[in-house]
Amino acid sequence: MFIEDPVDYSRRRGWIEVICGSMFSGKTEELIRRLKRAQLAKQKIEIFKPDVDRRYDEEKVVSHDSNEIMSTPVPASSNILILANDIDVVGIDEAQFFDSELPNVCNQLANKGIRVIVAGLDMDFKGKPFGPVPALLAIAEYVTKVHAICVKCGNLANHSHRLAEGESLVLLGETSEYEPLCRSCFNEMQG
Repeated sequence: MFIEDPVDYSRRRGWIEVICGSMFSGKTEELIRRLKRAQLAKQKIEIFKPDVDRRYDEEKVVSHDSNEIMSTPVPASSNILILANDIDVVGIDEAQFFDSELPNVCNQLANKGIRVIVAGLDMDFKGKPFGPVPALLAIAEYVTKVHAICVKCGNLANHSHRLAEGESLVLLGETSEYEPLCRSCFNEMQG
């Protein structure tokens, strides 16, 4: 007697991958690498970034090493659901700048069988959990924490120390506004 397997293995299976860490740790570089590999595998990809991020390019996701890939800037995470049609892989950069609905959006995409790759800062310049990223870490199947090199001592850095004045949580910047620091050097700078 033949017993039918209750699992439909032909159905696409989605999941969430999060790449997190400090500034200058290679988050965007790793996101672009994974998306380009998906393209090589003939998968349909779409990349999104918050429309407030125009540091390097208005439409491209660009790493600090000038590696780039075309993306769609969106004002809110809900726009991703509207625009991600007939896609195998969705990439999302600068997740910390999205609204609190991003984890829900990523869950919906993954539940539809889409591989979702998200990159973002896990901590703000004060060393506190940043935006929707902590919630994404909790629901992701795969988490990759990448590190920069501490500019003070050379150890692994996991903090983005702000050099510029101000308390605003969002300050888009580069090496003139931020530097990567290890825990010890960060704590020394906090006084």
